[in-house]
Amino acid sequence: MKQRKVTVAAAQIRYFDISKKNNLEKIKNYIRRAKKVGADIICFPESCVHKTETLYFNDTLIREIREECKKNSIWCIITEDLEIRKKRYNASILIDREGNLKGDYKKINLYGDDVKAGSRVKIFKTDFGKIGIAICWDLAFPELFKKLKKEGAEIVFCPSLWEYEPRAHDEKHKEREMKILESLVMARAFENLYFFVFCNPLTKSKFLVSYSAISSPHKILKRIVGKEGLIYATLNLNEIKKARDIYN
Repeated sequence: MKQRKVTVAAAQIRYFDISKKNNLEKIKNYIRRAKKVGADIICFPESCVHKTETLYFNDTLIREIREECKKNSIWCIITEDLEIRKKRYNASILIDREGNLKGDYKKINLYGDDVKAGSRVKIFKTDFGKIGIAICWDLAFPELFKKLKKEGAEIVFCPSLWEYEPRAHDEKHKEREMKILESLVMARAFENLYFFVFCNPLTKSKFLVSYSAISSPHKILKRIVGKEGLIYATLNLNEIKKARDIYN
């Protein structure tokens, strides 16, 4: 069987430290870093581009990110509040190696978001395999991920800005919430037999859980906790077919 390998990266970036308004230079820098380690695709966290503004597909910031993807021949996922057909969504944009917009996914399961909810899951065909995208609170809804499996997803990316509810834990809030997050990441990967990439940022919020991870169906391959940085892993997509042949 022909080897089908892809290197994926997740950027757990600190927000708004270079610029107080946007993370453009930080995003471009991490795109270059991902290229240097041989990544085929990099995922950034939720609400990663601008601090306050709703953006558009043709926004200058997005055009610059697209150009950086083209320069480095890398796929990229960015997530932000976007105005699409005069409606505001929390949406992920997929950019290809040529800097083209290959599609978007609108967050379905909202958690206090002042935006319109999306209505359907999407699969995207890339030059390395089929991927799906979910956003943050979507993680808590297993049926969404089953649909992605049914549509043929081999890797699912989940940009996030995950904060805990103070009333959820009596003590050790972040430590316990991180255990919940890791359990959810591993559960989604195992129950659907695909690779899973979860990406959070660093912010000034005391409730944010700065945990990002790359998981196979059987274990966490890479993780980063409480600091800024890039994690990456080379995945053999043939393992997905083998696992599904066994478990199904």
